[in-house]
Amino acid sequence: MNTFYAAVIETLLKKHILEREMKILIVCGGDTDKNVLYKSGFQCVVVSNLDTRMTENEFFPFEWSFQDAENLTFADGSFDFCIVHSGLHHCYSPHRALLEMYRVAHKGILLFEPYDNLLTRLGLRLHIGQEYEHAAVFYNACAYGGVKNSWIPNYVYRWTEEEITKTITAAAPYAQHRFQFIYETRIPWQQLKGRKKKLAFYLVALSMPILKALCLLFPKQSNNFAAVILKPDLPRDLHPWFLWEENQLKLNETWLNEKYKPETMERNNNGALGSSAQRTWKRKVA
Repeated sequence: MNTFYAAVIETLLKKHILEREMKILIVCGGDTDKNVLYKSGFQCVVVSNLDTRMTENEFFPFEWSFQDAENLTFADGSFDFCIVHSGLHHCYSPHRALLEMYRVAHKGILLFEPYDNLLTRLGLRLHIGQEYEHAAVFYNACAYGGVKNSWIPNYVYRWTEEEITKTITAAAPYAQHRFQFIYETRIPWQQLKGRKKKLAFYLVALSMPILKALCLLFPKQSNNFAAVILKPDLPRDLHPWFLWEENQLKLNETWLNEKYKPETMERNNNGALGSSAQRTWKRKVA
C-alpha cells in the first residue's frame, strides 16, 4: 500500500475534511486506490478508469465505472470528494481532467501528482526522472500505461501550487477556495532498477542521505505532492461583488455602484450602463 497516499488520507480524516461516510469518486483509479480507501474504512466509493482490462469484480466491495477523466459522464456535484492518484499526467489535458473532477465534486478534490521544482528539473537533466513515461508502457506489455492508458508514452506533466490555484480560480471566479499542499519525496525505484544501465540507480542510492536532508529542510524541493482543493461554502465564501439569491449567483450592483463612477463606463446607444441582461445575469453554481 502506498504509505504517502494512506498518510494523507488519515490526516484528512483526522481534520474532518474527509469522512468515511462520504461518496467518493476515484478517477484514473486502480488497485492502490482500492486498497488505501478500503483499509481507511471508506464504504461508498466508485473507482473509475478507461482501462478495458479492469472489471467490477476486482474492486469489490466498491463500484467500478468505465470513465474518461477528461469527459466524466456524472452530473455536477454527484460526489462529495473526487480523488486522483498519479493519474492526471496520463491525460491529454491534465487541466481539463482537473476541472472535470471539480465539476462532479460537491465538497472538494484530492490529487497526488509529480511536483515541478528545481530539484525535479535537475533530475530530468541527469536522466533520473522521466520526461516521457515509457517505462510504464514497457511494463504494461507495450500496450497500456501511456497517455489515456494507450501504448503512447505520456508526457509527465509536473504541477506547481500556483498552477493548480490559478486553474481552479479561473474556472470558478465567484468565490474564495481553500488550498492545502503536502510534500513528499518518492523515488521511482522500480523504474530505476528496471534500466539496463544502472548509473542513475546508483547515483540516487548514494545520494539518498543528502536528498532526505534537503527535502526535510526544504519540503518544496520534494518531487511529489498532494493538493487538497476545498470548494467554496456558499454564500459565505462569495466575493463581495456577488449575491446569492434563490440558490443562484447574481451580480451585486450595489457593491459595484459604490466602487465605480458610472460616467467612466462605456454606455450603450441608449445611454444606459450596460444591458438589462447584464445587470440581472445569473448563473447556477454546483
